[in-house]
Order: sequence, then C-alpha cells, then structure tokens
Amino acid sequence: MPTYEYKREDGTTFEITQKMSESALETCPTTGQKVKRIISGGGGVVYKGDGWYVTDYKNGGKKSASTPPPESSSNNTPETKADAPKAKADKETKS
Repeated sequence: MPTYEYKREDGTTFEITQKMSESALETCPTTGQKVKRIISGGGGVVYKGDGWYVTDYKNGGKKSASTPPPESSSNNTPETKADAPKAKADKETKS
C-alpha cells in the first residue's frame, strides 16, 4: 500500500498509508482539521547490488577491448582463396 502525504489547514503535514482504491482524506484523523493531499516526488528508484557492467548489455556490434583485432584483409584474402583448392585436392588424393 502506498503512503500519502497530507497537509492540514495549519500548515503541518502527516503521512498515512492507504489503499490506492480509497478516496483521499478530507479531514485529519487525529485533529479533525481539513486536509489536502500533497503530490510528492515518490520514493524514487533504489538500485541495489554491485552495479552494471559493460558486458551486461548487448554492445551494439562494437568489439570489446578484450577481443583480438582481426588480421589485415590483405593477408587473409589471397591465402584463403589460394588454400581452398589445395585443401580440396589433398582430400581427394588421400581417399
């Protein structure tokens, strides 16, 4: 149940726990003065635990500092294309 804050006619305030379905108070239960509900900022957000880490969320395709950089494309492209037919040929001769 939420806690609501009320202000009395004399300017003093008090808090009371009410159901959300209950209507707002019109008089103070202790003094009988007319009251008005005050809109407050609420309890806010409470964060518990050690916090967030970069690895907790998807990084949007960016590489992290711990992953090794890819080899340059000039070294990979010619060797990969040239090695592929050789590897296929080697498998056929071994069979």
